[in-house]
Amino acid sequence: MRGLAFLLLFLCLGWQPAQAAPTDGVTGPALEDMTWTELREQIRAGRTTVLIPIGGTEQSGPALTLGKHNVRVRILAGRIAAGLGDAIVAPVLPYVPEGAIAPPTSHMRFPGTISIPDATFEALLEAAAASLRVHGFRNVVLLGDHGGYQADLRRVAERLNRAWKGSGAQVLVPTEYYDSSSAGFAATLREHGLRDNEIGTHAGLADSSLQLALAPESVRAERLRLSPPPGAADGVYGGDPRRASAELGRLGADAIVTNTIAALRRTIGAR
Repeated sequence: MRGLAFLLLFLCLGWQPAQAAPTDGVTGPALEDMTWTELREQIRAGRTTVLIPIGGTEQSGPALTLGKHNVRVRILAGRIAAGLGDAIVAPVLPYVPEGAIAPPTSHMRFPGTISIPDATFEALLEAAAASLRVHGFRNVVLLGDHGGYQADLRRVAERLNRAWKGSGAQVLVPTEYYDSSSAGFAATLREHGLRDNEIGTHAGLADSSLQLALAPESVRAERLRLSPPPGAADGVYGGDPRRASAELGRLGADAIVTNTIAALRRTIGAR
């Protein structure tokens, strides 16, 4: 009886794994921190949504580390899972398409970037999603922090949703996640008096502010304030990060989390 009482308490309260919390102290459970039996019980208890955070290993100028996307999407996915209340976070996928390898193009022109072909990337996502479906997850959510592979995510979702039709399982790609971190965040920054030539599209003020808010240890502060600011030759595209701040970054991070949770609740609830 004592064992049964403990099990009922376990299922009612929900199990929270021991893990490093993001800066605001709120995070959802991470699959890789569980044992297989703990995960089984979580799925049986109703946690049937799984978030696959997708980052990338790429150059982000002289002030942001190569794992910028990976640490960012891990923290944001944890917050989104916590807000949903019934979601689990899968391990971060750090290898994504980043340009041709030989000869190197795009971010591959900078040391440390790791690239895989689109077909390999899509096949990897399909296999990961299929694996999670087998284990009982009904909503597999692809959260892509990088703009370069958004079309790949949509193609994967379309193929799997056709194949899974009638099974009760689905793949979701909430466009609100990336839109809130890119065009949406840029619009917010303009409202706060920042200019487009500061905001930038890669490693500029917007990118750097998000990183300062979410993972300041991945920002090299002394290089962030370089004068004159780094340019395209240094991997910073169209922006000036010198006025970046955690306060500005929190505006973007909060919007990403809030908008993505709302979008997923609408979509999942509609089913």
